Amino acid sequence: MRTALNRWYVSSGFRILVPVVALMGFLAVFIAIATALTKTITPDGVSHLRNVERHAFKQGELLVFRALYYSRLTGNVPAGDVSFEIRPETVVVDGQECMHVVGQAHTRGVFNFFYKVENIYETFISKEALAPVRFSRNIREGRYRREDNVVFDHQSGRAASERDTITTGPYIQDVLSIFYYFRTFDMDTLSPGEYFMVDFYLRDSVYVSRVMFEGREQVTTSLGTFNTMRFIPEMQKGTTFEQRYPMTLWLSDDRNRIPVRMESGMVVGNARFDLEGFRGLRHDLDSFVPQP
Repeated sequence: MRTALNRWYVSSGFRILVPVVALMGFLAVFIAIATALTKTITPDGVSHLRNVERHAFKQGELLVFRALYYSRLTGNVPAGDVSFEIRPETVVVDGQECMHVVGQAHTRGVFNFFYKVENIYETFISKEALAPVRFSRNIREGRYRREDNVVFDHQSGRAASERDTITTGPYIQDVLSIFYYFRTFDMDTLSPGEYFMVDFYLRDSVYVSRVMFEGREQVTTSLGTFNTMRFIPEMQKGTTFEQRYPMTLWLSDDRNRIPVRMESGMVVGNARFDLEGFRGLRHDLDSFVPQP
């Protein structure tokens, strides 16, 4: 079963061009919905860093996803690849032992001629506090270019980029570290309608998000069928929460809690990211459903 699960799939090509490659800007659950909903907060920092148990993942984990566009007209059209990797080595950054995490998003084949995407995200996450110490992103989307470098000080509750220094409060996440922090939450006894609150930093602003649990269900990808937990991320706007861009996340219903599928609605069709390959999981993938 493990041999079958670790297969890597390569697209044989494109049958049709669809102008939706901007979906590759997505990387970590919330980037696509965090564009204009900002909250300013001013809590104090902390005198001592917390200690968070990393029970769902370990260094050396690699997750690879296939990016697809789907509509009734086109069916599933491969658009690119997204990967998340926790590098095996421990790195000392600003006096703290850190995990070095790299996220990458790339378009494939013919899409490169029309809207080439080469995005790289890196974060150094404190192994003790499970919060980012430094974050960078290098965005290449068509003609658009952007580079960001951010330093976090959780004891003072601030984040500093080349453009600004803002108050964030302690343990703010970036758009890559939030992916791992969320996996440490206790999900064993969740009931539909319960939710987790997570704040994160992007573009010199703090965003407030709520991730609501909708239920458990089976999801089938090219790797097979998995028992999953379905979540809906929402952003705060004023005193309420909303889905500016509808998005759904399915995590494996086992101790790894890895994304099996991520899907976002678009004006026409859906953008989907399906788990395509993996290595270095902390636990057996017990959520996999063997076929008779």
